Amino acid sequence: MKNLSIDRDPTGRSILDADEPHPLELYNLDGASDFLLICEHAGRMIPRSLGTLGLSEKDRQRHIAWDIGARSVAVALSDRLGGPLFMQRYSRLVCDCNRRPDVPSFVPEISETTSIPGNMNLTELERQARADAIFAPFHAAIAEALDKRRMEGRRTFIVSIHSFTPVFMGVARPWELGVLCSRDRIFAPAIARRLQETTSHFVGINEPYSVGDDTDYAIPVHGEARNLPCAEFEIRNDLIGDAAAAEKWADLLAAVVAQAASEIP
Repeated sequence: MKNLSIDRDPTGRSILDADEPHPLELYNLDGASDFLLICEHAGRMIPRSLGTLGLSEKDRQRHIAWDIGARSVAVALSDRLGGPLFMQRYSRLVCDCNRRPDVPSFVPEISETTSIPGNMNLTELERQARADAIFAPFHAAIAEALDKRRMEGRRTFIVSIHSFTPVFMGVARPWELGVLCSRDRIFAPAIARRLQETTSHFVGINEPYSVGDDTDYAIPVHGEARNLPCAEFEIRNDLIGDAAAAEKWADLLAAVVAQAASEIP
C-alpha cells in the first residue's frame, strides 16, 4: 500500500498534529486469505487539538466513545481467518467512521443521553476538517486494498466487527450477538442461520441495529456497492471484557464465517 498520509482541511491545517498517530491501524496486512476485516470503532483517542471534547475521563471510556472489546475480537479473528484487519484509532465522538460525513450523526452533538460540548455548533469547515483528517484516509486505505484485490482477481469477503451495550436508554437488550446485513442475501444470512442452529447464544438478525445507507458506511460502500459478500457483527460488550472472552468469540465467529464462505461458489 501507499505511504499513509493525513489530508489537510480547506484552510491548509489538520486537526491532527504531525506527531499524532495516523487514524488507520493495520494488522496482518499480508494475510492472504479471502477475508478482509474492518473495525471502525476500535479506539477512543481524541486529537490533541480537540482537547477532551468537554467530556470527563469516565465518559471517554464509555461505549459512547468506542466499541468496547471490539478491537480484541477483531485482532483474534484476523489471526484465525488469515485476513488483513483495518482498524480506526480515534473516538467515534470525533467523527463516526461508520457514517457518511453528510449525515448529522457523523459528528454527534448528543450520544445516548450525553451531550458532547466539543461537537456543538460546528461549522461545515470544522466538520470537513475531521472528515479530511480521520474518515478519508481510513476509508481510502480500505478502498485501495479492495481495488488491488479486484485487479488481482482475488475473492473477498468483508467482515466488520462492532460491540453494543447490554442496556440502552434504560432498556435491557437480550441479544448476545447480532448479525447485520442489508442487500447481502447469501453470506450474512448463512452465518446467522448457522449460529442459531449450532449454538445456544441468543442471536439477533439485524438486532440491536440494522444496516442502512444513513446509519452505516463500511458495509454499504465497501461491501454492497462492490457486490462483495459482507457481514457485520455486533457483540454485547459485557461478554468480551477480557482477552480470554475475545479469543472465545473469535473461535466461534471464525468457524461460522469460514463455513458460510466455503458454501458460496
